[in-house]
Amino acid sequence: MTHRVHPQPRSGAGYLLQGFSLMLTPGLRRFVVIPIIVNVLLMGGAFAYLLSQFSDWIDTWLATLPEWLSWLSFVLWPLVVIAILVVFSYFFSTLANWIAAPFNGLLAEHLEAKLTGAPSPNDGMLDVVKDLPRVMKREWQKLMYYIPKALGLLLILWIPALGQTLGPVLWFVFSAWMMAIQYCDYPFDNHKVAFPTMRDSLKQRRGTSLSFGAVVMLFTMTPILNLLVMPAAVCGATALWVDTYKSRLGRY
Repeated sequence: MTHRVHPQPRSGAGYLLQGFSLMLTPGLRRFVVIPIIVNVLLMGGAFAYLLSQFSDWIDTWLATLPEWLSWLSFVLWPLVVIAILVVFSYFFSTLANWIAAPFNGLLAEHLEAKLTGAPSPNDGMLDVVKDLPRVMKREWQKLMYYIPKALGLLLILWIPALGQTLGPVLWFVFSAWMMAIQYCDYPFDNHKVAFPTMRDSLKQRRGTSLSFGAVVMLFTMTPILNLLVMPAAVCGATALWVDTYKSRLGRY
């Protein structure tokens, strides 16, 4: 029998917002602490460095505009800021997820048990260590999926005019998609659902996946919120799994 503590959201963005309340569920807080600590150390330090370099990076990128388009620099400035924030935020978010991946998997597993009324798993540190090879293999699969596409988009960013206009938009959409893959993968992987199957399942509900990933990306780009978004995204993605995919793929 399924026991839902909260009403089912109607959008991917709603699942992330639900995730912020779900991560405060009694019995889950111990699994939330480590991802938050990892995020505070990495994202906090990364954004401090970003602020010290921001102006120089923007000037360098806008300098690639041809002279006849230099009058556009004022208009393009916000897009360049977005592009830098997206690339920077996604890079350090991915690094934080590599470090916290085993704990994110545990958080997803225990939350799913609470959402479905199943007994809570009795996992200890030994189980975390045993799962490390599988978890790291999965993170590697996500990285290998990401790198070729990211390199192509990086090339676009350095094409004069096109890179400063279309480039930031493409980067944001791609990063939103990758955020959906990153966080939705935890409950999928807990059920040993293969990476290609997980990816194709998210594609079948592309609108929900992109709206979820887009809001995660926006929160990751926002100071203070980016320190808390990791466990909230894991919880939101787990609720999405339970509502949408578990009945079809949970048998794997």
